[in-house]
Formats: sequence, structure tokens, C-alpha cells
Amino acid sequence: MRGIAVNELRRHLLRAAGGGVVVALSGGAGLSGIGPAQAAEAASAAGISAQPGMPLPDEAVADTLERLFGARPLEDAGERIRFDAPLIAENGFVVPVRIETSLPMTADDYVRSIYIISDRNRRPLNAQFAFTPASGSASVGTNIRLASSSDVRVIAETSTGRLYQARREVKVTVGGCGG
Repeated sequence: MRGIAVNELRRHLLRAAGGGVVVALSGGAGLSGIGPAQAAEAASAAGISAQPGMPLPDEAVADTLERLFGARPLEDAGERIRFDAPLIAENGFVVPVRIETSLPMTADDYVRSIYIISDRNRRPLNAQFAFTPASGSASVGTNIRLASSSDVRVIAETSTGRLYQARREVKVTVGGCGG
């Protein structure tokens, strides 16, 4: 029974750390020789334990939204956000997106962050971009990764705490067929 708990902990730590830190902490011998308490302590010392505000593996999109924004309402962006993404992406590993906002960028009211969230990814938060009034405008062009066909959301957070959301469904194809 102890071996099962250690294996589950090892899987969780490897997912959270990407593997390298955990192997280094365990001296390259794997985690099977230490107990769960020692592994958790070592992970905590390395800064990879679950921390407030940090995503967990297989986080639901509702949990991501709550973690990032609490109970603040998401307003429909309407014409405030222009969100360009392909309707059909031939390769889910490279999906180009472009975001432009017409929101103010003054010292008193500006776009503080733009978030890209994919509803069906294991970790829905694809990216977060920070801005200041000195940025001049809040616009982003990047590539994101989609695990499968999904709604993709863009959320602009202003310095006043308001949240504006635009969303679009992107279908990921496999072998030329819609996903």
C-alpha cells in the first residue's frame, strides 16, 4: 500500500516540476526509497508544492477563473477586444492568436493584464501578459497550444479591477478532419 501512495506522489511531483527538480532532489535514485513526508518536504523546499495562486495538474477552467479572478464578474467585451484566432487549426501545437484592445491606457485606467485561457487544456491558462500605461496600447500576438477543439477565452483585466472577456471556438484537426 505504501508503494502506491509513493508512486502517486511521485507522479504528482513530476507533473508539477517537469521532472528535473524532483530527480535532482532525490539524488537521481528516484522517490521510491523515501517516504511521502520526505518527498513533500523536499518538494516544498524546492518551491514546487501547491501554493496559493498556482495551478494544479488537471485544473478545471472554473477553478482557474476563480483562482485568477475570485468572484469578480466577467463582462462581455463587445467591441473592446478584437480577438483573432483560426476557426480551424490544422496543428494544435501551434495556434496563432492576435489580441487588440480599445480599452483606455491612461495612468488612472489601463489594461493591467491579458489572459488567454483554453477551456479544454489540462492547465487552461495558456498565457498572461502584463501592461502599464507606458505600453501605449494593449495588444498581443502569440502562438498557443491546444490539446483539442476548445473555446478559447481572452480576458482583459483593468487597473480598476474590471474584467472583459471575448471567446472563440477553435477546432483542432487531426489528419485533416475536424476535432
